[in-house]
Amino acid sequence: MKSVVKNFWVLWAFVMIALKGVQAQPLYFPPNTGNTWDTLSPSALGWCQPRVDSLYAYLDRDDTKAFILLKDGKIVLERYFGTFTRDSLWYWASAGKTLTAFTVGIAQQEGYLSLDDTTSQYLGTGWTACPPAKEEKITIWNQLTMTSGLDDGVPDHYCTLDTCLQYLADAGTRWAYHNGPYTLLDGVVSAATGQTLNAYFNAKIRTPIGMNGLFVQSGYNNVYVSNARSMARFGLLMLAKGTWNNNLIMTDTAYFNQMVNTSQSLNNSYGYLWWLNGKQNHMLPGLQFVFPGSLSPLAPPDMYAALGKNGQFINVVPSQNLVWIRMGNAPTSADVPHQMVDSIWKRINELTCSTSMDEGLSENVEMFPNPARIALNLCIQGEFKMDAVEWYQPTGKLIEKVTFEPTDKIALDVPPGTFGLLFLKIQTDRGVVMKRVLVNP
Repeated sequence: MKSVVKNFWVLWAFVMIALKGVQAQPLYFPPNTGNTWDTLSPSALGWCQPRVDSLYAYLDRDDTKAFILLKDGKIVLERYFGTFTRDSLWYWASAGKTLTAFTVGIAQQEGYLSLDDTTSQYLGTGWTACPPAKEEKITIWNQLTMTSGLDDGVPDHYCTLDTCLQYLADAGTRWAYHNGPYTLLDGVVSAATGQTLNAYFNAKIRTPIGMNGLFVQSGYNNVYVSNARSMARFGLLMLAKGTWNNNLIMTDTAYFNQMVNTSQSLNNSYGYLWWLNGKQNHMLPGLQFVFPGSLSPLAPPDMYAALGKNGQFINVVPSQNLVWIRMGNAPTSADVPHQMVDSIWKRINELTCSTSMDEGLSENVEMFPNPARIALNLCIQGEFKMDAVEWYQPTGKLIEKVTFEPTDKIALDVPPGTFGLLFLKIQTDRGVVMKRVLVNP
């Protein structure tokens, strides 16, 4: 009898977790002042504390300073490492590009500029070393999408001097991760609004959502510096599509949607200074090669991200009402250490406790290959059989159910058009087993 009761509650827990993903939950917004922020227990999401501890241990090993994960706007995980605290300040690096993208959208919303405007309209002619006719082709949209056509192979691609901004291709015909043209968007905003970057950003974004921090000039760069919760607040603003607790900060829904979707045909995984997951291909900084597949295969396909040097990250997942941020150092000096994002997602995906109806059953079910692409083989050991498999999205939405005669091995076709992290619910004559599988495009 105890076994039956236990199995019922395990199955009920799985159903409730699935329903949490399917049903839209209202977003919580923390007060703009003070340190109050509602929390949600990891156990409420079916996460096991030892696996949470394993995630924290990994983050600590890789020199993380701060990590925060929000579900429905509430803090589920928050950890600071070493001497870093909730009030410590840290730089955003290129993750701060997304702040600029949002600010440009506000400036257009208020009529100060248009993305179709030429950059020369605000910076004056001769801001590059290009022939005048080529310079005149560069627009604000080109700066937002990294398609200025300026040469990113110059000795210092952060340089914003006219002598560093040299013609290589017509604007809009070449994608390259080039910091110089991006940084000059700050000057465009200032010239258009008649305010300093910090003054305009503070009035339109920082103060309305309760952030702290400011843009600090470092060499040619304007680098944003804040505490970790401010980064999480901006991630929550993005999750809410530019609204903060019924305060409509970005009313231009067309711009917002353009910002977090493919902005041009050269790099499908890039929006307006935001990196996009779940696309058929992607490009990386410093390379003119189009890589097949998603930017972060282990992350949900609808995730979009702010990515900065040394692992300054914001990940936003609309389908799960989830945001996580990471501040710190990283073992790589890459401008965009995207592989570290996947390493963190690997551990987030492993947080869920086992939902097997039999504690020893899950270990007896093998599946290969994993990651899969076209087909997946299932094999079960012992004196029992399986007779049905259900494919689920991470949100808990059923994709497909496959039934078959009781067997101990079967080859399953991967549901067409699916990729990324999926879940398998395997029905056996001993109970239910849940498995994760990664599907490559």
